Amino acid sequence: MPNLRVIVSASDLQPNGLPVAVAMGMFDGVHLGHQHVIRSALLNARRLSGRSVVISFHPHPLAIIQPEKAPEFLQSVRQRLRAIQALGVDAVLLIPFDEEFSRRTGEEFVRGLARDFGSLRSFTVGQGFHFGHGRSGNVPLLKSLGAELGFATHAMAPLSVGDQLVSSTRIRKALRAGDLSEVSELLGRSYSLAGQVVRGDQLGRQLGYPTANLDVSGLLLPPAGVYAARALRGNGSEHPCVLNIGLRPTLDQLTPTLRFEVHLLDFDDALYGEELEIEFVKRLRAEKKFPGIEVLKRQIAADIRAARSLPGMSSWRAGCGTTHTSSVEPV
Repeated sequence: MPNLRVIVSASDLQPNGLPVAVAMGMFDGVHLGHQHVIRSALLNARRLSGRSVVISFHPHPLAIIQPEKAPEFLQSVRQRLRAIQALGVDAVLLIPFDEEFSRRTGEEFVRGLARDFGSLRSFTVGQGFHFGHGRSGNVPLLKSLGAELGFATHAMAPLSVGDQLVSSTRIRKALRAGDLSEVSELLGRSYSLAGQVVRGDQLGRQLGYPTANLDVSGLLLPPAGVYAARALRGNGSEHPCVLNIGLRPTLDQLTPTLRFEVHLLDFDDALYGEELEIEFVKRLRAEKKFPGIEVLKRQIAADIRAARSLPGMSSWRAGCGTTHTSSVEPV
């Protein structure tokens, strides 16, 4: 799969006169509804023999405008980019959302895009999407500006799964409830989280089960507990693992902090500084306080046996070129 080009300014695209077809949204999770919007832009780009560009933002606009209402993300930025790349997009305009940008009206923003892209011909958004200062940007504005500036506006109706609309809000609700099957169904792929491996307190190694501690700050997590999972590395290898999310209540800690710890089975290489993507397979049990360390060690061994017994969890696979390892130019 070709590298995905990531730009932070529309003028960086330089399409050399080719038509540009845009899909715009936050796209946190890149769920089925988001994919519907992006694929529409892809079809328009092919019809025009042009370039496809997804416009997204980081951080979440609410983190700047109303920080108290800003949601936790469903995936890391790099996960978002990889999921978009998997759809076949040419480039992502990842706009740094700050206070200065937040003051730009919807009309100012769209006129700037048309000027900087040079050949904007198609603009796709979700039907109810708003953007710009005071939520001044919407579908009617896009249609009005499109008639003047020469681009077609495509407003995509939301998708439904079951009797409810697909949305990031619905996915967050399912994730908090621990319904990973529904989360995966709405995403259109297995649910996963990614983070950089950071140094922990080395307790796992002392117990005989070394763990990789992932920095997942800013991400919404499923309920605390122990999970069977797969760890996906940047070199293309996949490793079965057991994941613990929680406060480690068995340990005597003055200030317990939430940990996201992964024990890769039959693996002992250094991982510090790497990004791991953890694909959830099954929740094995809830978090629990045990009478002592020896009881905890026996339970960890039982958790590993339970994980190994699951289909596809008995061995690791080396490889490259899978979706999660596709190259993304640095943000």
